[in-house]
Amino acid sequence: MTTSRRGEPSRRAGERGDVLNPLCPTRQLLDRIGTKWTSMVVKVLAEEAPDELRFAELRRRIPGISQKMLSVTLQSLVRDGLVARRVEPTVPPAVHYRLTELGLSLEGPLSALRVWAETHMPEIDRSNQLADESPTG
Repeated sequence: MTTSRRGEPSRRAGERGDVLNPLCPTRQLLDRIGTKWTSMVVKVLAEEAPDELRFAELRRRIPGISQKMLSVTLQSLVRDGLVARRVEPTVPPAVHYRLTELGLSLEGPLSALRVWAETHMPEIDRSNQLADESPTG
């Protein structure tokens, strides 16, 4: 078995993982791409594709994200090859981000999930309200 990160098992080309296994690289990837911040960053960068956005502009377009969380999210996306980072050697350095082809291929599935959430939010809200009103909670 090969490793994807130090000490972690990974799949060989064409080999399927076991997403129920906590050590499965696919499960670990789903943990990274399944966050709300990843979904929002991919959405904003997809809207600009194939152009780039600077860090500050990304932060302006994603209300509520902290500078640290945006930085951590972008580092993870760059490491996974979903986002490309370009630094201009200015003072201070100007850092630009854009989705790679792999990152663009992720926008479709994430978009479908966002649409599903928006479509079904009233049902989820009703269910939560009923659960909150229930004596057994």
